[in-house]
Amino acid sequence: MREVTIAVAQMSPVLNQVEQNLTTMCKMVEDVCLQRKVDIIVFPELCTTGYECGVRFADLAERVPGHAVNVLSKRAGEYDTHIVFGLAEKQKVESVIYSAAVLVDPEGEVLADYQKVHLKGEQRLTFRPGFKYVTAETRFGIVGVLVGWDLAFPEAARCLALEGAELICVCGSWESPQANEWRSYCFARAYENAAFVAACNRVGEEPTYSFFGESMIIGPRGTVQARLTEGEPGVALATIDLDQARQYQEETQLLQARQPRSYREVVKMY
Repeated sequence: MREVTIAVAQMSPVLNQVEQNLTTMCKMVEDVCLQRKVDIIVFPELCTTGYECGVRFADLAERVPGHAVNVLSKRAGEYDTHIVFGLAEKQKVESVIYSAAVLVDPEGEVLADYQKVHLKGEQRLTFRPGFKYVTAETRFGIVGVLVGWDLAFPEAARCLALEGAELICVCGSWESPQANEWRSYCFARAYENAAFVAACNRVGEEPTYSFFGESMIIGPRGTVQARLTEGEPGVALATIDLDQARQYQEETQLLQARQPRSYREVVKMY
């Protein structure tokens, strides 16, 4: 039995205010970790900057590791926890920006640096899509990371499961009125991969979007482990047995029964 305590930290980032958002995140980490021992905390997509920054993303984007990673790594070390959070990431070429998610451990190491593959709408004008999925070996098991609209693509979560992910963390910025899609995808990704899904969606208002939250932790057979139903900042907590993911994968043979040779249409470009 591998007991793991997960928190999804639903927040309302303030647009263009990185320091204010980091302060909010650090306070949420402190508050939840003072209540009980937490192994991993998941925050939303672009939670350090907000969603509709437009051209400001060029100035707000950070390297990994960088300031935001350093701040949250320190907090992870203070409370002996892992933190997953979304940010705008720039790499060596200053003009190349990604909507990314980072997983840091209690030792301050970046275990995963994932660039969002599936960009939606105007994000295509700002960000470059990533091209690979990332899993990380933690002290309690293998964790995969997805960002936002990645959740809508079953191939993305399946790639993580095939790489051994027992827990899939989703950093989301799903807007109204897409709540039914969000719920359906969270359950589907858990069911179809026999994996735990910890999906954190943001709340709050921006110039043209309203975000509804409904962050949740779903078990490998669709059991709701924890859920936030109000569209307000808050934290949902659940202690799970990560061994259940392996157990259900073996019982259902979901991965072993695949027939990749029959899936050629899936990898065609349209």
